[in-house]
Amino acid sequence: MITAIGDLMRRCYELGWITTRDGNCSLRRTGSKYLYITPSGWRKTIIHPEHMIKLPFGDDGQLDVPEGSNPSAELHMHWLLQRNSKSVRAVLHLHPTSTVAAIYRGFDLQLIAHQFPEIFRYTRVGPTVPAIMATTAELGEATADALGVDDAGNVTFDIVGQAQHGVCAVAGDPWTAYEHVERLEHICEMVLRSGVTPEEVVARVELERES
Repeated sequence: MITAIGDLMRRCYELGWITTRDGNCSLRRTGSKYLYITPSGWRKTIIHPEHMIKLPFGDDGQLDVPEGSNPSAELHMHWLLQRNSKSVRAVLHLHPTSTVAAIYRGFDLQLIAHQFPEIFRYTRVGPTVPAIMATTAELGEATADALGVDDAGNVTFDIVGQAQHGVCAVAGDPWTAYEHVERLEHICEMVLRSGVTPEEVVARVELERES
C-alpha cells in the first residue's frame, strides 16, 4: 500500500486535483506503531516508497518526529485521524477543483450528495469544515470533528470538504480514499455544470422532505 500512495498522487496530479507539490497522504497498518506520511513540499509526480516519512508512535500516543525529517505540514491533521485507529487506515488530503469550487459557490456538500445515489450509497459525506488556515492545528481539529472521529478511533464520515482549501478522505486503503474523493468531485462537477444555485438545491431538498 505504500507503493500505491505514489501511484495515487501521480494520478491526482494528472487530474489537476493537486499542483506538483500539493496534497498529502498517510497510512497506518493494523496494530502498527508507525505512521507513514508523504514528505512536505515533495514533488508528488516522483514520490516512491523510499520518499515516505516513517514516524513512530510513542507510548503516550504522540508521534516522534526526528530532527531533519520533513513530514507533511498537515501532520497534525493526519495524527488526529490515525492515532486511535484499530485497523489499517489511509488518510488522503487533496484539492479537487470542482469540489472546492462548489464549496466556494455556497453549495452544501451533504445536501447535494443526498441527491445522487451513486455517491450516497458508497460514500458518507460529512459537514464542510469552514475556511481555516492550512497546516494549522485548528484545521486538523476541525477536520477530525467534521469526520466524527471518536476516542476509539472510529469515524462517522468518509470525506469532508474544507472551505477554500480541499477535502480530507479516510478509508481502509489509499485507493478507496481516492474513490471517495472521485465520487464527490464527479457530482460537484455535474451540479456546477447544471447551473442550479445553492438556494435551489436547498428548496428542492425541503420539498422532497415535505412530500
